[in-house]
Amino acid sequence: MSPLEILALLGALALVVARWLPPAARPRATVAAGAVLLLSVLVLAVTGLRWQLLPVLVGAALAAPFAAAPLLRRRFGRRPAWRARWWLALPGTLACAGLIAAGPVAAWAFPVPEFPDPTGEFAVGTRVVQWTDSGRPETFTADPDDRRTVVVQLWYPAQASAAGAERAQYLGRTEQEARTVADALAGGVGLPGFLLDGVPKARSHSVFDAPVEGTGGRFPVVLFSPGSGGVRTQNTAWAEELASHGYLVAAVDHPYDAAAVVLADGRTVTTETSSSGDADEDAKLAAGWTAIRAADLGFVLTQLEGLDRGEGADPLRGRLDTGRVAVTGHSMGGAAALQAARQDRRFGAVIDLDGFPHGPTTPALDRPVLALTQAITPATDARYLPRLTEALGSGTATNYRLTIPGAAHLTFMDGPLYLPPVPTIVGTLGRTESPRVVAGATLAFLDATLRARPGDLAGALSVYGDLTVHRPGGGG
Repeated sequence: MSPLEILALLGALALVVARWLPPAARPRATVAAGAVLLLSVLVLAVTGLRWQLLPVLVGAALAAPFAAAPLLRRRFGRRPAWRARWWLALPGTLACAGLIAAGPVAAWAFPVPEFPDPTGEFAVGTRVVQWTDSGRPETFTADPDDRRTVVVQLWYPAQASAAGAERAQYLGRTEQEARTVADALAGGVGLPGFLLDGVPKARSHSVFDAPVEGTGGRFPVVLFSPGSGGVRTQNTAWAEELASHGYLVAAVDHPYDAAAVVLADGRTVTTETSSSGDADEDAKLAAGWTAIRAADLGFVLTQLEGLDRGEGADPLRGRLDTGRVAVTGHSMGGAAALQAARQDRRFGAVIDLDGFPHGPTTPALDRPVLALTQAITPATDARYLPRLTEALGSGTATNYRLTIPGAAHLTFMDGPLYLPPVPTIVGTLGRTESPRVVAGATLAFLDATLRARPGDLAGALSVYGDLTVHRPGGGG
C-alpha cells in the first residue's frame, strides 16, 4: 500500500478504536482520525483511488456515526444519550475492523508490482519498435494487402541514468496503453479489469531510450515469445535481469494472438485465437499459431541484423552480436522458440519456459535446448512429458530439462509479482524467489551456450531444481 493508503487505513482504524477510549481522550482522537482519513481520501481521489481501499472506506463509514455522535451531542448542548454496553458494541466494532482489515489483505493479494533490482553490472534501457514484414500477408485478416506487423520491445545494457530519471511504464509506453493491456489480460482469464488496476501503475527498473552503455562491446541477442494471449512485457523482470548482464532482449507482441497490441497508429488489436473445445482440433490450431509465431521470430532477427548493420541511424548499430542468438519463449512461446530453431539456423540456443512442444518434431534440433518446467503431475496434460522428452531426447546436442520445485505455470513470467500467491496459479516460491530462480537458471545456460564460458553447466543448473540431461544418442 502507498503511504497515503496507509494513512487512510490508520485513520479508519482510529475511528473504530475511538469508541473504546476514555471519555476525555475520545473527542480528540475522533477529530484527528477523521481529519487524517478525509485528507488522505481527498488526495487519493485526485491521484487515483484503488479498489482495495473500498472496504476500508465502508468500515470507516459504518463506524463514523458512532464515533461522531458524542461530539455532536456536546456541540449542540444535548445530554449524553444512552451508550451501548461493551458486549453489545463489540460485534459492530469487530465487523468494522474486519472490513478495514480486508483492505490491506486485498492490496497484498493484488499489489502494484515491485520489480526486483537487476543484479548485473549494467543499467538497463528499453525502447519499443514496430516492424512490418512486406513479404508476408496477415493471415488473421481478410484484407489481401494487409501485411504482418509486429511490435517489439528491446531491453539493452545502458549507461546509468541521472538520479530521479523516470523509469519505464510497465505493460506499455504510456499509462493508457498499460491500462488497455491490463484490462485485456484480465478479460482473457475471466477476471474483472479492476482486480489488476494496480498493474498499470507499476514502473520497472529500465529507462526508455536510455543511452547505450559505452564500452563498445557487442551484446548477444535473446528473442522472446510470450504465452498464448500473453504480451511482450509479461517477462519484464527476466528481461531486465538479462540486459543488466550484457544481453539484448527482444520480446515480441504477436498481433491477433496477444491479449492486446497497441500499434503506432493508435489502433488496438486484440486476440483472435480461442479454443475450439476439441483436443485434436485445438492441437492443429496451436500448431498453426506456433508456426506464425516462429515466422515472427525469424523476421525480428532479420530486422535486428539490419539494425546492427546500420540500415538507418540507430544507437544500437554495431552493438548487436547477431552471430550469438538464443530464441526463448513461455508456454506457447516456448513451442514457437523450438519451431523457430528448427527452421532457422541463426538461432544458436533455445529456452522453453514451460511450453508444450506444438507442431512438428522434425527435423531434430542440433542446438542446445533448456526446458524449464513445473513438476509434471497426474493433473498435468498427459501428453506433455512424452512430447517434451521426445523433443529433447531426439536432439543431436546436449539438452536439459530443469524441473523447478514449487513452480507453477505462471512462475515463469511476472505473474508472481502481482497475482495472489495461490500455489496452483503462481507456485510457492514467492514474489522474490520466483524471478531469481528463473533468471538465474536462464543466465547459467546462456552464458555457457552463447558466451562459451567454461564451467560445469549441469552443476550450475542443478542448483535451481531437478535436472535431467539428454545427451546425443540417448545417453543420460
